[in-house]
Amino acid sequence: MAKKILVTGSSGLIGSEVCVYFANQGYAVHGLDNNQRAVFFGVQGDTRWNQKRLEEEIAGFTHHELDIRDREGVKTLLNELRPEVLVHAAAQPSHDRAAAIPFADFDTNAVGTLNLLEAARWACPESPFIHMSTNKVYGDAPNNILLKELDTRWDYDDPVYENGIAESFTIDQSKHSLFGASKVASDIIVQEYGRYFDMPTCCLRGGCLTGPNHAGVELHGFLSYLMKCNLEGKQYTVFGYKAKQVRDNIHSLDVAHFMWEFSQAPRCGEVYNLGGGKQNSCSMLEAFARAEDVTGKAMNYTYSGQNREGDHICYYSDLRKMEAHYPKWGITKTLDDIFSEIADSWKLRNTL
Repeated sequence: MAKKILVTGSSGLIGSEVCVYFANQGYAVHGLDNNQRAVFFGVQGDTRWNQKRLEEEIAGFTHHELDIRDREGVKTLLNELRPEVLVHAAAQPSHDRAAAIPFADFDTNAVGTLNLLEAARWACPESPFIHMSTNKVYGDAPNNILLKELDTRWDYDDPVYENGIAESFTIDQSKHSLFGASKVASDIIVQEYGRYFDMPTCCLRGGCLTGPNHAGVELHGFLSYLMKCNLEGKQYTVFGYKAKQVRDNIHSLDVAHFMWEFSQAPRCGEVYNLGGGKQNSCSMLEAFARAEDVTGKAMNYTYSGQNREGDHICYYSDLRKMEAHYPKWGITKTLDDIFSEIADSWKLRNTL
């Protein structure tokens, strides 16, 4: 009998990629999703199209329409399935949106994660529990690093951070946004279940996770939404930092590959900064230029001098811990790959 994987947020960008990846490894795939992204972001955040794609592409894919805030429902499902791997990618993902819905944000991100962990502790404590955390757990502390201003971007001006932000960076004494705070709570509890109960858990503190199956909206999914605006001629708004703020971008396929490697050799209570690294970093200005090169269309954008609360000026991940622990893993998708695939995906969706 095939091993089972349960993926929460299975209709989202990361969840759907993980479903396909593990299906290709011979796993029976169970997805948990209730299209909450459409509730958080409106019709433009709807992911039912991705659910349908999974049902069509993955033989035997089983969809579970369930909210992770439903404690008894989660407990019942875990007891029935007892999956060999659990990937937790469901979340309220926007720090802007969280301020308007603080209870829904915390109940989803923190309490929902606790519901899954406790159910897993009794149903399948030996199964790897892989949690999609976020680099927002560091709050705005990265803004305290000495920076230098270049023509098109900000960059670190401290040799300690030549390779980016490592997992030892402080998460304390900084402004996180309410989203960042709820994700800190989930991050810490995932680590604690690993250390206290000796469960194989890890937190993946993602940078900008992206790829062709992202339902990018203004409040979450910057590259996907940027490409959508470029193709449709919509105006894109840049918030602060002279449009030179920097992010590292990682393709969802490389995320899924790391999860696979961890599941095959799990550790207890680990933390990894999962991003594209310096090689896949770009500023807003650089992203506009790349978008224009890919589509041949001019980027229509406006600038707001007001930066978002708790936003990073420059952030890219130090990947050396991940590469040391899992030497079979590495970045395979370049920025050129990412921009091209996202453009092609939006073109296809706009014709459907």
